Amino acid sequence: MIIKNQTFHEDGLYLMGILNVTPDSFSDGGRYTTLDAALYQAEKMVQEGADLIDVGGESTRPGHAPVSVEQEIDRVVPVLEALRARFEVPLSLDTSKVKVAEAAVPFVDLINDVWGFRREPALADLVAREHLSCCLMHNGEVPREKDFWTGFLEDVQTSLDLALTAGVPKERILLDAGVGFAKTYEENLMVLQRTRQIKELGYPVLIAASRKSFIQKTLDRPLEERLPGTLAVTAWGAMQGASFFRVHDVAANRDVLGMIRSLSEGKQWMP
Repeated sequence: MIIKNQTFHEDGLYLMGILNVTPDSFSDGGRYTTLDAALYQAEKMVQEGADLIDVGGESTRPGHAPVSVEQEIDRVVPVLEALRARFEVPLSLDTSKVKVAEAAVPFVDLINDVWGFRREPALADLVAREHLSCCLMHNGEVPREKDFWTGFLEDVQTSLDLALTAGVPKERILLDAGVGFAKTYEENLMVLQRTRQIKELGYPVLIAASRKSFIQKTLDRPLEERLPGTLAVTAWGAMQGASFFRVHDVAANRDVLGMIRSLSEGKQWMP
């Protein structure tokens, strides 16, 4: 995987720190809406070992209030510009809107699209034209008359076809199964359980399960007590072949990945 002309190796374990500059994200909405607060959090995540920072300007939680293109640009571009000036880590933009991505092109290295180019296919053309990388997430309900796994794979392939046809190189594509998006509890578990099968499509896999509600449904824990469940998913994903982990709590997840790496290699892990 290539991001910002850096090579992220297939057998590596990497953390994408979440920076939501939104008032209504499910976990940290309103905490980083000022530039100073956003920069402080980004610096903290980088110091804790984040390999990428993912900036989002519109909540994607169920029932979220959509925001205009202009409002999303106003939220993310100043933050991305300031991050670019201060940090060397690659920057990701969490958006499905072409016009938002266009405004952020000078400051980003990866487009993280929760619709996998299926909502605005022109986003694939922009990613290819600007030599960016992308994360293609699965989203949208699979028709109930169709086997879920079959429909899931068909949707993922549609996203891949859009990217490849636009000219995005294979080595710049990352896949996300979309835990928590248009899936039942059982379907969320299934896509995590089948991480190896997703990886067999030929692309690195990102796990984005941090603090999500399926953890609450499993463990009966409120939002503020979902870190242990998140860490368990991170450990599972790493052992199943995932390479990237999108998380709120960078330091704790870094420790988990360090132990996984040391156990698998039989030696001290050096971040």
